[in-house]
Amino acid sequence: MFNYITSGESHGRFLSAIVEGVPSGIEMDLPFINHELARRQGGYGRGGRMKIEKDEVQITAGVLKGRTTGAPIGLLLENKDFKIEQMPEISRPRPGHADLVGHLKYGEGIRAVLERASARETTMRVAAGATAKLLLREFNIAAASHVLEIGGISADVRGISFDEIVKNAPQSEVYCVSASASEKMKAKIDEARKNGDTLGGLLEVRVKGCPPGLGSYVHYGRKLDALIAAAMLSIQAVKGVTFGIGADFAKLPGSKTHDEIGYSKDRGYYRLTNHLGGIEGGMTTGEEIVTQVIMKPISTLRTPLKSVDIKTKKVEEAAYERSDICTVPALSVICENVIMIEISKVFLEKFGGDSLREIQRNYQSYLKQLQES
Repeated sequence: MFNYITSGESHGRFLSAIVEGVPSGIEMDLPFINHELARRQGGYGRGGRMKIEKDEVQITAGVLKGRTTGAPIGLLLENKDFKIEQMPEISRPRPGHADLVGHLKYGEGIRAVLERASARETTMRVAAGATAKLLLREFNIAAASHVLEIGGISADVRGISFDEIVKNAPQSEVYCVSASASEKMKAKIDEARKNGDTLGGLLEVRVKGCPPGLGSYVHYGRKLDALIAAAMLSIQAVKGVTFGIGADFAKLPGSKTHDEIGYSKDRGYYRLTNHLGGIEGGMTTGEEIVTQVIMKPISTLRTPLKSVDIKTKKVEEAAYERSDICTVPALSVICENVIMIEISKVFLEKFGGDSLREIQRNYQSYLKQLQES
């Protein structure tokens, strides 16, 4: 089973991850992993921290001569902005952040909370997710993401294909495939920056190449859409996840929402539409997985909201530290990598083995079974 754990604080010396369950024989493409980290650092609306850091990981274990050995993989990133011991304690928690409840729960002060609760932690999730991508690309499974909305500015991208997302999203500073919407989103971010405010938005992640049957209907903890939703909601500032046509399920009748089934000798069973986003009964259908993720605005505002000083108990403005204005583009990269972790889990559950060759044999056997069904 593919599994990982991250460690480290926002301004600590290191961020690290241990990735366990990767079979032997996978090419550990370090430039690819670091490219994913660079994508996460990009996007219009980022703050000064990303000008300081150059996120690149070292592989510390589990790889020999460029290929995985089957042992746990160690990933290590050194923070250039390492100053946690010199940073002041904070007594005015920020509304919308983990500050207050984290302090009440652990009792070690707000600084200890915000350093670990920071979205800086997602750097290592992306590194782990990029490792999952390297596994899945051996089986022609790939992911893409793009931004649909920022601060109420939406892009009309109905009918956009996976390949168009891959080609056009990187050309935009907000990772949106619509050039006109991108400019409007940037203007909205500039307005928020001027007003000392922050913005959230909506993004979409797609995955193509999954065979039918990943995940399971037999138990809630094995349903793939539930696993994906939980993983997405665990990312800082994510407040909602939908699949396929999303909120339109509440508006349309069943005749307009369910995907009719077709069959051909070449394709086998397939869907005439993909309203459900590639998952039925907690299992992949063979169509593209399509999921949308809602991000709330960042909770650190240059024009602070009201708070209470935990020392004096007096009403004051919340604390402010250097922060971004909008990170919806960066979140799209994070979600794109996190979803591949969850797909790797169910993929290895289905086809697992100790080596890439063993998994390839299992996978080809299953594809043959599908052809004969």
